[in-house]
Amino acid sequence: MLERDQVLAIYMEAHAADLAGKMGRGVLRNSPNPIACVIDSHAAGQDAADVVGVPRHCPIVATIAEARALGAEVLVLGIAPPGGRIPEAWLAALDEAVACGFSLVNGLHDVLGPRYPSLAPGQWVWDVRVEPPGLGIGTGAAAHCAARRVLLVGTDMSIGKMTAGLELHAAAQARGLRSHFVATGQIGITISGGGVALDAVRVDFASGAIEREILAAGDAEIIFVEGQGSLLHPASSATLPLLRGTMPTHLVLCHRAGQTYLARAPTVTIPTLGRVIELYQDLASACGAFARPLVPCVSLITAHLSSDEEARRAADAIEQELGLPCDDPVRHGASRLLESLLN
Repeated sequence: MLERDQVLAIYMEAHAADLAGKMGRGVLRNSPNPIACVIDSHAAGQDAADVVGVPRHCPIVATIAEARALGAEVLVLGIAPPGGRIPEAWLAALDEAVACGFSLVNGLHDVLGPRYPSLAPGQWVWDVRVEPPGLGIGTGAAAHCAARRVLLVGTDMSIGKMTAGLELHAAAQARGLRSHFVATGQIGITISGGGVALDAVRVDFASGAIEREILAAGDAEIIFVEGQGSLLHPASSATLPLLRGTMPTHLVLCHRAGQTYLARAPTVTIPTLGRVIELYQDLASACGAFARPLVPCVSLITAHLSSDEEARRAADAIEQELGLPCDDPVRHGASRLLESLLN
């Protein structure tokens, strides 16, 4: 569907600078595709690196026509509104983009393919968030996979699980390991070109969908599975199918430096990180019914901390608390975290 040489424009109208633009932010940070521009009329004329906060430079433009003139071929919907639905206000811009010859990458729950039944040759709509065909129930077969199976888990939603997984995957490949990344959300799938959108899969087939991805990894030596949600979050239903589908040998706990309660459920206090680790291990092992995964490290978000010294102090404090390596894989690199997974 999306070829790696196709040039992207990222639609982030009115949201280039805020958390709702997380799809665009993830694509800017990690996509191997060339990116012509970001579209946001509220920030037009600025550099995306300055506004979005990701170190990838491209212009921000105001219109679809400007993006096309810069050579963009594919429009990526870079906003993740609450509930994952496409607002009515976007449709005029999407219709204009298709009329201009753009293909579309849509990671939201509403499918766009049926809206555009008559596309030009080579033009397409990729609705990422759909259930794959042919799924079955989970069987526990992943437990017999020879690869190390590393599931990224978190103290909250939007806590860096995908980013940590991608950074670890890249570090493993740089070491010459046969590494595989299983994307489980729309951003990771768009970046990696494959995976399963877990929140689009019926619950009966959710663990089977993850299991199928593990078994399809072939002769991989290490498999990184993008986590979703959090065991602590009252809105999250993803933890159990990820654990049962992956049958992880290792977990990496992801956390944001200084965070003490859930961002969108502030009445929920985050327990000590040691207790959170035990909760994930207890659930994964089901009181001994399954193998208990190791948790050899913590991945930390420190982007909100102003200096490298402050970030290092935050990571060091967690290391002292838990006796485990802790790094921000974006700021500090993923090599120490990877080493802990290989030992």
